[in-house]
Amino acid sequence: MASQQPFCVVEKDGLAIHLIQNKEYAEKDRPELRLVTTDIEEVYTKIKSSHPELVHPNAKVVSMRPWGAREFALKDESDVCVIIQQW
Repeated sequence: MASQQPFCVVEKDGLAIHLIQNKEYAEKDRPELRLVTTDIEEVYTKIKSSHPELVHPNAKVVSMRPWGAREFALKDESDVCVIIQQW
């Protein structure tokens, strides 16, 4: 039986991509991706130094979120939000 909200995880070399299909949110919100890493400080430092314009103004530093993950976010020109996360 097919799920109402298909979900899959793609992982390679310590980077995992979580994909969730949700028609309702896709129609009302901008696209959002969540990338999970094991070294968020290294990822943050590299992106901040090479592409600071991509760091999301509302999540511009690595911070602990209420759900227990450390995160920061990126936002591109087309308004896609990419959340970088470490559990």
